[in-house]
Amino acid sequence: MHTTNFRTFGLLAGGIVAGLALTSVQGCDDVGNDICGPCGTIASGSLSISGSAQLDGFFNATGQLNGAVAQIRGQFDADILALADVYGVATADVKVDSAFVASVVAAIKADFNASLDGGIKVVYKAPECRANVNIAVDAQAKCEVQGGCDVKADPGSVEVECKGGCSGGCSGSCSGEASCAVKAPSIACEGKCEGSCTVEAGAMCDGTCRGDCMGNCSVMDAKGQCAGSCDAECKGSCELKAAASCAGTCSGTCLVDQGSASCTAEAECRGSCDAKCSGSCTGEATPPSASADCDASADCKAQASAQASASLECTPPSLDLQYSFSAKLMGDVNAQGAFLYRIGQLRVRGSAILQGTARLSALITGEIDGKVVFNPAPVAQITASLNTVVQAGVDGKLFADVPKGRLLCVIPALQEAVKALASVGTEAQGTIEAQLMFSSVLTGG
Repeated sequence: MHTTNFRTFGLLAGGIVAGLALTSVQGCDDVGNDICGPCGTIASGSLSISGSAQLDGFFNATGQLNGAVAQIRGQFDADILALADVYGVATADVKVDSAFVASVVAAIKADFNASLDGGIKVVYKAPECRANVNIAVDAQAKCEVQGGCDVKADPGSVEVECKGGCSGGCSGSCSGEASCAVKAPSIACEGKCEGSCTVEAGAMCDGTCRGDCMGNCSVMDAKGQCAGSCDAECKGSCELKAAASCAGTCSGTCLVDQGSASCTAEAECRGSCDAKCSGSCTGEATPPSASADCDASADCKAQASAQASASLECTPPSLDLQYSFSAKLMGDVNAQGAFLYRIGQLRVRGSAILQGTARLSALITGEIDGKVVFNPAPVAQITASLNTVVQAGVDGKLFADVPKGRLLCVIPALQEAVKALASVGTEAQGTIEAQLMFSSVLTGG
């Protein structure tokens, strides 16, 4: 894919130059020094390279994507090095690659084997990643303002079209299995409960059982009650690791099918919305026009959507580590304290790594834990949009709104964007592989 992008740019560069010529390029003396001078670059974080909101939107999306990938990689390296120090793995003059991560993983597993009875059990809920709809709406409005549209100062509620899933209000029809999200402090849930399920008569618990376990419990609290996973019925409360059926009372969110008796008008959508979504969005987010009548609206949407995808946000994962000390540690308070410190650092650093793993994977592959959540993936979406920009540049129409003093900045910026997008996937792949290697310790995957 990346080779094709380079070839495409090479073939069309001459056409773009010809298109620029059609706009009667002038020198600084002809157009005024206020728009001449050094060209901005994506690497430097310039927000206005061409002076055209439509064109700069794509440059900004590329810069946001590059910045996000660099930030995730830097944070991952810092977290791995910190854990290496905690678990006694030498960090001097090391490169954080798959081999080094494997050594850290081995040290963590060795600690579990030496300190725990029966290993460690993990109750894990993956992060959720959403396109930043506020950025999409803001980018759309700014582009339309430059296009001469009469944009409202306060557009009201933020509503977008979601090519994927909507989580929030839907102005049309919401569809999908268990796509009606009913929130209440405590209700009987006929669908799947997301949160905590209180069971008086006892039921199997796919999560953390707090109360009486009719079988074996992985962790007991100071009162002798279960506070971990239970391999039989649980009587008390069950903190669910994922949405699951609840035979008792659900505290949190109950997910039911559309048309269910408990699905009221106040319920949120957790599925596909055939109109405008006023919540968060998985997949491509297309903002509405900020003006009632705007010819520039359609031309602005692609860059606004690209910026939203590049700035996707991920919630922290839910991570509960359950274990029992080995007989060797039961009578050694100091050893227990040292282990609790190590496991505390693993929980904090591990949660950050899992969150970064989800975000980087979503940006590059469009997937989280093997499930497609962005189609196309943000890097593919921005690359496709940039190719469209390159094609549009051949006839010169794309540059109609570019100040003449900025025209000669466009070609270098397009070159930089194409190279950046071509390299970001390759450079991120090694980090994704190392992240997944570490994540397997906490997720079992």
